[in-house]
Amino acid sequence: MSNGRDYPLAPSWRAQIAEMGLEPADILRIAGLPEDLLSRPDVRVSGSDFFNLWNAAESLCPGIELAIEVVQRTTAETFSPPSFAALCSPNLAVALDRLSTYKQLCAPVRLELESTMSGGLKATLRWVNSTQMPPPSLTTMELAFLLRIARMGTRKHIMAAEVSLPELPDNLPPYEEYFGTAIGTSTLGSIEFGREALMIPFLTSNSEMWNTFEPNMRRRLATLKSTASTAERLRAVLLESLPSGRANIADVSQRLGVSARTLQRRLRAEDSNFNGVLASVREQLARHYLASTELSCNEIAFLLGYEEPNSFFRAFQGWTGESPERHRQAQVH
Repeated sequence: MSNGRDYPLAPSWRAQIAEMGLEPADILRIAGLPEDLLSRPDVRVSGSDFFNLWNAAESLCPGIELAIEVVQRTTAETFSPPSFAALCSPNLAVALDRLSTYKQLCAPVRLELESTMSGGLKATLRWVNSTQMPPPSLTTMELAFLLRIARMGTRKHIMAAEVSLPELPDNLPPYEEYFGTAIGTSTLGSIEFGREALMIPFLTSNSEMWNTFEPNMRRRLATLKSTASTAERLRAVLLESLPSGRANIADVSQRLGVSARTLQRRLRAEDSNFNGVLASVREQLARHYLASTELSCNEIAFLLGYEEPNSFFRAFQGWTGESPERHRQAQVH
């Protein structure tokens, strides 16, 4: 099921892929989208189609580090309004704060910020599409794009303090060279900037341009939030809560600002229920962990909020008709 949202496909997209020697018609065909899509006014795609377009482009670029290639070809002229507004910020700290608020207007992802003990800032990607996991290289590209904004704004070759990816690229050295640091692994993609990098003034700072963009983006964000279904909001909270073990209905309903009874009533109105959404999120994450990580089944069970690994094994057997290990083996053959 789609999450009901769609995202703009910027007019500059056609020019960017043409510069890389790709044909838009080929990408649309592989992604299963109408060939006349780009000729329509105000082109928008669902979260799933957003991922499918990226997968299609990647399939046509064997031997090319697509994430780096796309980011290095990105200029201010190809930015979406939220990204351009970030470039108008006085420094990187403000730019990241603005993107954490408005990024979801142009892509199925939220940017969560966390201060570090050393005074830096860690930005973590949380994908909001409810039907599939993002292509690993798309996560890499989004993190590289944040560094690109820092470098464009300051006109300095800023390095990341730390980078983590859910899945490491096959050809790792070009990425570590781009980020300027060793790359680790984590469940969610993240990038950390040091305190000094956050405070370097942006030479592209433009308060008048920000004042022009911000009111419209604020209205669009309000519309986006008002159209989110209860099940969609529940999925987002569960994705964050499962690893902490606080994914019971009492804790989750409190985070959503409603009572457990109200949450259940609203879910029933959408032909859904708490246990069904919880099981769907767990299955989605389990398939992702088994296919894309080397985590043990016991570790996956913990991340999915199961107190006992056997509970996870029984649940996975019920979802797929096979054991987690057999499912993992099938993915590599």
